[in-house]
Amino acid sequence: MVKIKICGLRRYQDIDYVNELKVDYAGFVFAKSTRRVDLRLAESLVARLDKCIKKVGVFVNQSKEFIKEVCSALGLDVIQLHGDENPDDVAEYAAWGVEVWKAVRVKDQDVLMYAGKYPVDGILLDAAVHGIYGGTGQTFDWNLLDGVSFSKKIILAGGLNPQNVCLAIAKIKPYAVDVSSGVETNGFKDYYKMKEFVERVRNCEKHTR
Repeated sequence: MVKIKICGLRRYQDIDYVNELKVDYAGFVFAKSTRRVDLRLAESLVARLDKCIKKVGVFVNQSKEFIKEVCSALGLDVIQLHGDENPDDVAEYAAWGVEVWKAVRVKDQDVLMYAGKYPVDGILLDAAVHGIYGGTGQTFDWNLLDGVSFSKKIILAGGLNPQNVCLAIAKIKPYAVDVSSGVETNGFKDYYKMKEFVERVRNCEKHTR
């Protein structure tokens, strides 16, 4: 079954929502963003999180020292690197005992081919928007993935919402889908949109078996 990640959690009610919906991954953004959390807030949010839900820290061009501090303090399950890291930059993280996902901003097939060089557990595919590292709410051309295969987990992001997620799953067959703005209203997580997204993913999975 396709895993579900809800990203950009920053309120106690957000945690209550994901706990009730029993998603697979909860994402906490530490990079510059309207959804950014500091370590103190993240610690209190994680303390409220269901232990069955894996914790993902999202970072953009931040120091390894800072990432290690957050990873240790929160007991992260996944480090998601959304910056300008090259394959050599990410090799060290594998020794930390956590999964590593590298986000790539898809603009052409060359980007996809290069993504395979990263020594990571998962490749997160996001839309390429100039000057923005993620969270744009825009999709990319899924047809670029035609004929491209990866030996790593594929996490699909970029403009997903309850209306298009089943089509995305049917076409790309990712390991997981990642949503943030697609389940928000006025910049905040919306329980009903989250619930609809989760139900759509689980129901479309049943129909495509």
